[in-house]
Amino acid sequence: MAKTSSKKQGKKEQVVEKKPRAEEKKEKKHRRSHRKESYSVYIYRVLKQVHPDTGISSKSMSIMNSFVNDVFERVATEASRLAHYSKRSTISAREIQTAVRLILPGELAKHAVSEGTKAVTKYMSSS
Repeated sequence: MAKTSSKKQGKKEQVVEKKPRAEEKKEKKHRRSHRKESYSVYIYRVLKQVHPDTGISSKSMSIMNSFVNDVFERVATEASRLAHYSKRSTISAREIQTAVRLILPGELAKHAVSEGTKAVTKYMSSS
């Protein structure tokens, strides 16, 4: 720490301790906690729509979050592969739909496609 001295019109010498600017900045700066992205809010909303009186433990929420991430990654990878096969650089709704049909089994794929189509139609009509 640097010390500076100053004399004021015949008064005793005062010693004032000053902190370097780097230290001042460190004290003012607050560390921001890193946000961990998850689907937990959305999983919880869907749970309440389906079963309003049912809760979910944090361990179960973690498992569901991992499941959603896994399905997302599988669909995205398959859609990317399909776009590459057709020599396109953009993944469109068509690639996503085909990837969902390839990855999800039977009835689940049909429901996912119908919900996806409904979401895309709603988006297109709003913009």
